[in-house]
Formats: sequence, C-alpha cells, structure tokens
Amino acid sequence: MDGSDPSKTLSDALVVFGVTGDLVHKMIFPALYEMVKKGVLDCPVIGVASSRWTLDQLREQATDSIGQAGTIDDRDALNRLLSLLHYVGGDYNDTETFNSLKKALGKAGRPAFYLAIPPSLFATVIKGLGDAGLAAQARVIVEKPFGRDLSSALELNAVAHSVFPEESIFRIDHYLGKEAIMNILYFRFANSFLEPIWNRNYIDSVQITLSEDFGIKGRGLFYESAGCLRDVVQNHMFQIVALLAMEPPAYQGYEAVQTEKAKVFHAMRPLSADDVVRGQYDGYRNEPGVAKNSDVETFCALRLFIDSWRWKDVPWYLRSGKNLQVSAAEVLVELKPPPQRLFDDATPVAMEDRANYVRFRLSPGSAVALAARVKTAGEEFVGDQRELYLQNDQQGQERPYERLLGAAMAGNRSLFSREDAVNAAWAVVDPVLKYHHPVHPYEVGSWGPKQADALVEPEGCWHNPKREKGAH
Repeated sequence: MDGSDPSKTLSDALVVFGVTGDLVHKMIFPALYEMVKKGVLDCPVIGVASSRWTLDQLREQATDSIGQAGTIDDRDALNRLLSLLHYVGGDYNDTETFNSLKKALGKAGRPAFYLAIPPSLFATVIKGLGDAGLAAQARVIVEKPFGRDLSSALELNAVAHSVFPEESIFRIDHYLGKEAIMNILYFRFANSFLEPIWNRNYIDSVQITLSEDFGIKGRGLFYESAGCLRDVVQNHMFQIVALLAMEPPAYQGYEAVQTEKAKVFHAMRPLSADDVVRGQYDGYRNEPGVAKNSDVETFCALRLFIDSWRWKDVPWYLRSGKNLQVSAAEVLVELKPPPQRLFDDATPVAMEDRANYVRFRLSPGSAVALAARVKTAGEEFVGDQRELYLQNDQQGQERPYERLLGAAMAGNRSLFSREDAVNAAWAVVDPVLKYHHPVHPYEVGSWGPKQADALVEPEGCWHNPKREKGAH
C-alpha cells in the first residue's frame, strides 16, 4: 500500500465471486443493471466461479436474471452492462485462479471484491487474494452470515485483517440497504417529539416481527447449517433493535452511527435458554437436505433486555419464522398506559385496545403509524383505537443491493457493520446456540408454536401484522 486512504477513492473494478450462484441471479445482476442505467457503474465487472462457463454463458445468465426481475426497459443499458462483464473460472483453492483474475483486472488498481459465496469459503478467498497481491488499495465485501458463532466470527475477522485493514472490509447485510430500515434512523432523530418519550419511563415494551409465508424453498442443506436464529435474528433483527435503541449520534457520519449501534449490542443481556422459544414447521423434516430428526429451528421468538440507562427493564420481543400466516415486517413500540384509569374502557382486553403505540411497517410497503384512543359518540366514556398512518412508499426507490454495492465501491461504510458490533451481537446469542430447549412443532400458516405466547404474556399478546397493505 502507498499509504493513501482507500476510503477516499472509487473502486475501478467489481469482482463478484460466486457469480453463477442463486444470490447473484436473483439480486445482484438486477442491481448492477440499475447502477448502469443511472450511470454509477461503468467499470469492469469480473465474475469468478468454479463453474467452467464461457463469457457468453455469463451474459445469458445476466440477461435472464434482469428479465425475470422486471421489464428490460433500457436495452442500451443492458448492452453496456454485458460489455462490462468478464469471466474467470477456477477452483478457489488454486493459485492459478487468482493469477487469472489478476490478468483479467489489467490496469485496475482499486478493485472491490464481493464474496457472494458460502461462508465456508470466505477465508479461502480472502487468503487467496492476499497471496496473489490483489489486496492493496482494494476492498472486500463479505456477505452474511459473518461467522457461525462468536469464536468463528473472531477467527474470520482475524483472517480478514491479515489481508485487509478494517476500513476496507464491508460486512454486508442487505436489510440495512432497505429504505424502510433507513427510515427508522431518520424518523427517530429528525423529529423532536419522540425523544422525550423514547425511554424506560414511557415505553412499556417493544415487539419486532419478521415473518414469511413460505418455507425454505429447497435450501435444506443451507438451513440445516444455519437456522432462524443465525439466519435472521442475530443480524437483520438485531440491526433493527440497534436503530431503535441507539443514542443520538454526535454527528452525521459512519463512525458516530456505528459507535452508538455497537453500544446497544454491548448493553444487550446475553440470552439464556428460557429467553428463547424455537419452533419447526410441520413437514420441514421432509424437505430435501434436512435430517429426519432435525432440531433446527425455522421459527424463533425471544425476550431481550438492554441493560442501558435508557432501556433498563424494558422487554424487547423478537419473532421470526418461515411458513407463518403472512410475509411482513413490523415494529410495535407500546407506550405505558395513563397513570389513572379514569374511563370505562381503561383496561385493555385485546391488542386493538392498547392505548398508545408507534408502529413501523417495514414490509410490504413502508409506513409509520401513531396510535391513540378517541371517544365514541354517546354519554359513556368509551373510545376506539385510531391510527395516524404515514405511508412512505415512493417511486424509484433503490434496490438494497444497488445501494449497498454502490456505497461499498465509493468507500461509504455507513450501511455496513463494524467488527466490534458483529462480535458483540454474536456474544448475545452465543449462549443459546448450543444450550437451548428442543424445537416445538407448529402448523404451516399459523403464527408459530403456542409456547411463544408465554414469552410475551406479561405484556398481553403478540402483535400480528396484517396481510393487507395500508392503514388498518
């Protein structure tokens, strides 16, 4: 390295490892197409994979991917993308693969290496890049999951740091690229009315649900190695918690935001077996690649505490799963009831009767709702629950990977995870990765096993997102 700051330079090539894989077909090619359309991608895109493909096959794959993602509405942009593509085939354990990559890069001196490959290959590829002398002035973008537990995350960080400095490592979580997730941070700190009540004195509990109405879609081998806790909770859901729970950053910048998020992870109380309910949908064990006696969870609900001044003793309830009733992601921040029960309907009997809450709808669609009770007509002092519903769907929103890849190539780390935050998040779930209760079966199309209701019982019941988009 020549000592210049790599974060101040724009990458002059994008190298995609695992270019023939499912993730690249579904997500990456459509994102690259949009980047070309907007004029933010005009450098070589070199695909690397173990498959013995030709360049024509790669271009056919890219065209098919973009076509399946939506209408190809700019043929010139598609042709420009196809002209940028190059292909290197070879074994990741073979030094010749990296020598071929070096030749393909040509004069490009600031490449970004995106690892869209199984986590078991991360260390192999990173070491290969270092041994081939390709890491100088380069960046590496690592897909989740970053490790399988705390020890493997520490080991992977050590390998990455042996080749790349921390400022050149971009730990990707596509959830952080979603507009609705970014809106949580903006809504919290762009509006002054929230801050006085955003603490243990006024907030009774927080619920986060990330549900999917489909199963593992043939990814049995992957899911057997991951499970819901690793696949969704430790990364996606913890990132949402951090944005909701963090203190105001001192300034608008990567380090300020990341420092406050890391503090949240450090303040999380490590989980115990009784804090977690694990479930498995009926029929999971019949899926291809799944063990007949599998104890892997396709559903996970947990009770979490953040031992900070702001959040002391406020329970956070997180829930995610496959084959649930709807596909949705919502946050419900419930406020404490008024100190005196003055009216006839002061005691809530159902979810809809809760007095005040803030609800973030993350998907489908993006919205923020503020709930209050208003009196119904008549002599009795009873009321109805009403929501002020602020819909935030906008046309032309960037795809998450479009935003994340563009940011990484520009050296903008604001949407990526820092080493200490990743390690602190793993430390919270590490105790229950091995020592946990057995999975409970649940019906496809339900809201998971009934045992999860006991977790949230002190607060009443779970908030179940509705299928329809728009106001309730």
